[in-house]
Amino acid sequence: VQLVESGGGLVQAGGSLRLSCAASGKIFSRNTMGWYRQAPGKQRELVATITTGGSTNYADSVKGRFTISRDSAKNTLYLQMNSLKPEDTAIYLCKINQVSLTHSYDYWGQGTQVTVSS
Repeated sequence: VQLVESGGGLVQAGGSLRLSCAASGKIFSRNTMGWYRQAPGKQRELVATITTGGSTNYADSVKGRFTISRDSAKNTLYLQMNSLKPEDTAIYLCKINQVSLTHSYDYWGQGTQVTVSS
C-alpha cells in the first residue's frame, strides 16, 4: 500500500488549506484512514480518523475547525482545515489501518508540510 499526501503549504493565520491523501495498492474494503501531525520537537499526534463506514474522530484541538472526509471509490482521504492557527504548523501524515483475520497493518505516507504564519 502506498500513500501520497498533497495540499500542504504556507498560509496566514485564519486561512484554510485542504490536504489530500491518495492510497494505492491492496486496499481492504474495510479500513480506517487518518491524519496525524508532528511538529518539531514534539511527538506525533492524532488529528482525525474516519472509517469506511463514515465514523469520525477528532482531536479536541481541531474540533470545529477541521473536517475529515474520504472518497472510497477513489481511495482518497481529505482534510479540510479552516481557521488555521500557528500552532497547527507541522508535518501532516496520512495513515491507513487495515485488519485481516490475523493481522493489523498500518501504512504511512511521507507527509506534507503545513506552515501557518502569525
